[in-house]
Amino acid sequence: MIDTTYALGVLAAMAGVTFGLRALPFLAAKFLQKHPMVQQLGRFLPLAIMTLLLVHTLVGNARDNPSGPWAELAAVAVALGLHGWKRHALLSILVATALYVLLRNTA
Repeated sequence: MIDTTYALGVLAAMAGVTFGLRALPFLAAKFLQKHPMVQQLGRFLPLAIMTLLLVHTLVGNARDNPSGPWAELAAVAVALGLHGWKRHALLSILVATALYVLLRNTA
């Protein structure tokens, strides 16, 4: 059996490391915000991450569905067209999601 003092010490150490790692970005934020590389990453990464998520989702869902990628492609086209026309992200997401669900559930 493990000694209670040892177990509590290990738990306290793990809690301290976890808290420190989670607090570190907030403590370092004011120093890193002015760095040019961090500013460049801040402009580039959100679009790159969303693009990767979109491609991963489209490929995975299209591969799993026997009717093909048409619902995904239609939803993406509607989202892009509506966002280009109205410039309203929430509206584009909601309409494209509704279209995707409708096409997937009726096919």
